[in-house]
Amino acid sequence: MSAAEKMQRQQNRTAWLFLLPLIIALVGVAIWPLARSIFFSFTDAFLDAPANYGFVGIDNFIAVAEDPVFWRAVRNTLFFTVVSVGLETLLGLAIALLLHRAFVGRGIVRAAILVPWAMPMVVSTRIWEWMLNDQFGLVNKLLVTLGLVEKGIAWTAEPSLILYTVIFIDVWVTTPFMVLLILAGLQLIPEEIYEAAEVSGVPHWKRFWSITLPLATPAIGVAMLFRTLDALRMFDLSYVLAANNENTMTMSIYARDQLISFQDLGLGSAASTWVFMIIGLIAIVIVGVLRLDRATG
Repeated sequence: MSAAEKMQRQQNRTAWLFLLPLIIALVGVAIWPLARSIFFSFTDAFLDAPANYGFVGIDNFIAVAEDPVFWRAVRNTLFFTVVSVGLETLLGLAIALLLHRAFVGRGIVRAAILVPWAMPMVVSTRIWEWMLNDQFGLVNKLLVTLGLVEKGIAWTAEPSLILYTVIFIDVWVTTPFMVLLILAGLQLIPEEIYEAAEVSGVPHWKRFWSITLPLATPAIGVAMLFRTLDALRMFDLSYVLAANNENTMTMSIYARDQLISFQDLGLGSAASTWVFMIIGLIAIVIVGVLRLDRATG
């Protein structure tokens, strides 16, 4: 064996030694719980006696698939994800472009814009729940004062409005995250390209479409992927605002109800596995469509 091969093997062993703690942690906090959840999804176990179970095959998966409440939760989740991530991407790109330009106090503005994202989601939800209250909320008081409405609107109680209220709060909270990731991508674009375009007399709008957008697409794609996966498993915002209201029920809330409210470990695990498979499929599609696996190649 040559000296180069020995060195390569030694480097490989060292790499695995460094990776071992991470692998152990990953198995403990992710792979093992996922495997247990998939196992129990094939049983009739209940939460109060998980050791007493029998195997029922795919009956739990069929029961979840035949439940109209589950598909209502899927529709709510997909609608919430498409609208919220779309708005956050557009707003994030626009704000990132503004913050990318040099102006007095840019550092302070960049720090301040992260405040909504830095706040815990539960706190943000409670703040907006109070501000949107139809009796004493600041938003309704302002609308009434301006003469835009005659009386307060029940933003968090009206079935036709509550899902849009959830989307609004999520956009307010999470847009700074999109700004942060997209701004990082914009800062990687060499200034020499813009200087050359300016010397050549290329108009601003064409610089955006021909230079900024193509070169920032990998960063935008990664930001959209992260936010989409986060939105698909959204639980806290909707649950704090409306509990298990079917108008805002997400897939995660549905799985939680089966597991905790109804104590059905088998059905709840099957619902969680359905959520995992749906999110995994969507993630694969996003990576393929946006070609994120080739973005850094």
